[in-house]
Parts: sequence; structure tokens; C-alpha cells
Amino acid sequence: MAISEHDYLAHDAVGLAALIAAREITPAEALEAALARAAKLNPKLNAITMDLSERARREAAGGALSGPLAGVPFLLKDLGPDLAGTPTTCSSRLYAGDVAKADSPLTALYRGAGLVIFGKTNTPELGLEPVTEPAMFGPTRNPWDLARTSGGSSGGAAAAVAAGIVPAAHASDGGGSIRIPAACCGLFGLKPSRGRVSSAPKDEGWGGFSCGHVVSWSVRDSALLLDIAGQPQPGDPYWTAPPARPFAASAAEDPARLRIAFTTEAFASSGLDPECAQAVLDAARLCADLGHHVEEANPPIDRASLAAAGQVISASVAADLDAVAARRGRPISPDEVEPVTWASYERGRAIGAPLYIQSLRAAHALGRAVAGFFQDYDILICATLGSPAVPIGHLMGDPPDADGYARRLFAFMPNTQPFNITGQPAASIPLAMSRGGLPIGVQFVARQAEDARLFSLAGQLERAAPWAGRRPSL
Repeated sequence: MAISEHDYLAHDAVGLAALIAAREITPAEALEAALARAAKLNPKLNAITMDLSERARREAAGGALSGPLAGVPFLLKDLGPDLAGTPTTCSSRLYAGDVAKADSPLTALYRGAGLVIFGKTNTPELGLEPVTEPAMFGPTRNPWDLARTSGGSSGGAAAAVAAGIVPAAHASDGGGSIRIPAACCGLFGLKPSRGRVSSAPKDEGWGGFSCGHVVSWSVRDSALLLDIAGQPQPGDPYWTAPPARPFAASAAEDPARLRIAFTTEAFASSGLDPECAQAVLDAARLCADLGHHVEEANPPIDRASLAAAGQVISASVAADLDAVAARRGRPISPDEVEPVTWASYERGRAIGAPLYIQSLRAAHALGRAVAGFFQDYDILICATLGSPAVPIGHLMGDPPDADGYARRLFAFMPNTQPFNITGQPAASIPLAMSRGGLPIGVQFVARQAEDARLFSLAGQLERAAPWAGRRPSL
């Protein structure tokens, strides 16, 4: 029998997979529930920008699905891994015609686990902004308040999950692009350790700052999906050893007593919204109540290192667009990309090789300094964002205000970029709500390669202060 909308929304990916494995529902029925939800809500949200429903229906009806998530509906972000026969547009006209000939290894791992991909989700052009408002597809709206951003760059993924279209969706994070939309939309979003998820066959992505994973309602979905995705590929420039046991097992068990530091600092701006600061204090108190040792301490994060990371990103953008120009035989012009992309491109083209190497050295120095801080602590708690989700159009301003863009940008996202630079695992956990009814995420950071510890603490927090029952009304 078909699954009702109520029952579909009541299950995470692991739960849906169990229903399918027990033959209580079929993969086709699970897919139709997702498609019905998308048909009802995506016109309001603009989360899904590529419809692959007919392809998905053929897969769901084919009877050949297997794996731990066999038959579970899933969405792929339109940036990063390729899906054979479809373009990966990165929300840019420059890539709109680049149809993939083969699945990327990450896509193949998802499909090998039995996930049924029925669409691709919206992202800002080239993933460059913490809001999802591309000129190519238009803005993605937050299910909690349609006038506000869903975050970025995985804003389409987060909006789709928060709206209940899917229980989890692929996302990626080069400066906070999993954690920012997770915080905006009230989801769990973990950025894995550097080297945990391969970007093959593409390069390391923004000097090694970027990595892929998912946004999800439940911790266990994220853990199982990282078990699935965390498979190194031949030739990867970075490699992180597999966990001693599955992440899903760690998420199900409370951690031993942890040494936890907390801070209400804003690393890249003048301060936090008081509600975001209070959410950190409340999270620290909750951890203490759970038996952990908690004290206030500030990690050695300097703004010069964050500026150096911006130079690495701009140089990477310039390299990517110059490759497009070389392939087609004519230069990139400013009318082909958005103003933020063009500004990053021009900045990147002006960065010489010595400055690029100096910027990488500054990034690596920050990693070593913060690793020293984590000799004394297992976990750091800090704000994910400087404020709850901002209104759509806020960053660019109305009328457009390029001079104030950077100030508004870092006021919104002051605390996520440092941990892309250091390569540590970091998660936004939806532990609070604003007085205005918007989710507030709190960021938890662990040592490099200690993703399992982060999952264990996140699972404990989920059991102590569950958030699954908080859903946007739409």
C-alpha cells in the first residue's frame, strides 16, 4: 500500500529503508511520496532546479536496488559530483551544457547504496555565497519563513530536507556551505574531516577547503551516509583513515566524558546576535548537565588567516574560469557571470604564485595553531552563524551595495570558514529557536579525523534535546 504523507514525514532515511526492506512499502511508493511533496512545495521554495523524476521512476520500478538505503529518495546538489547524462551547472551559464559522461565516484557510492536520485538542488553560482540566490535559477526560500534565505551554498538541499521532500540530501562545504544552510533551516549538518569524502575525479576543491557530505534531519542518517561516502579513491591528494567502527555505531552510543571548550566569539566580525550567543551558552550548559567538563576558552583564530583563505578561493575561481575560457577559445566577460563571481575572478587573476603559496602557508599555520588548542579540548562549541537566517537579498543590498557586501557577509557567517581551513570535522546542531520562530544552529568542532567523536556527541544531544518534532508549518 502507498505510504501516507504523514508516515513519510515521520521517517528518516534509515527508517524509510527499513520499511522498504520489510516490504511494507516499495521503492516506487517512497519515490511517489517524495515527488508529491516536491510538487506541492517546490513551487514555493525553488529548492529543486533539475527534475529527474522519470529517470528515478524507472530505477525505482526496476527491482535491482540494493544496499543499506535501497529505495530511499535522494537529491544531488547541482555542484560537485556528476550524474551521468546530466549537466552539473553550478548555477552558471558557463557550465549549463557540460553533460557528464559518467557518475563521479561519490554519486556511484550513493547509487550503490540504493539511493534513488530524482533531482538536483539549487546553489549560488559556483557555490560562492552563503545564500542561494543565483541569477540562473532564482532564490531558494526558507521553509520556516519564505522571505528569508535557506542559506548557502547548499541552500536548495537544506530547504528540500526541512520541507520534508527528502529526509537527507547531498550537500558540500567550502566555507560553511553544509553548516550554514543547516543552521538556517533547523537541520543537522556535519562537514567531515578533510580527506574523508573524495572529490574524484575532480581536484581537491579550493585548496583542500571544500568537501562533500549531506544535510539531514537525523544524526543517524548523516552517520550512515558518511559510512557510505567515506571511501578514498586512487590518487586522492588527501586521505583520512577509516574509522575503527562505523560512524552509525558511534552515533548510537553516548561518548565518554569529554573536555569541552565554548566561546561566544565571532571570529570574523564584531559580534554575535544575542540569541545566537545565548544558544551557545545553553548548549554548553546542556553538555555540562550530560556530565562533560565544560569551560570557556577561545581558540587562536586570526583574521589574517581568514583573509588568506579568501585569496586561495579567488585564485581557484580564476583557475576554473580560465579553464573554461581556454576550452572554448575566448575570454570570460563580466556579463556572463554574476557580480560576486566576477569580483572573485578579477581578484584571483591578480594573485601571483608567491602570494598564493603564502596564503596556503597561512592556512596551514592556522591549522597547526588550532590543533594545539585541541590538545587541551576534545570539542569546541561556538555559534554557527552570526544571526538567524537573513532576508533574501540582504547580502547584496537593495539597491545593490558592493561596498557593504563583505561586512554583511561576515556578520552573517563569522565562524564557519576557519574549520574549512584547518580541515577539522564541524557540525551545526539545531538546538535553539529564535523568538521570531527561526532555527538557530550551534557549531560543534572536533579534532581532525575525529568525526566519530562528533557523531557520538551529536547523537547524545539529539536524544537529550530532540529536534525532529520541530517542523516548519508551510
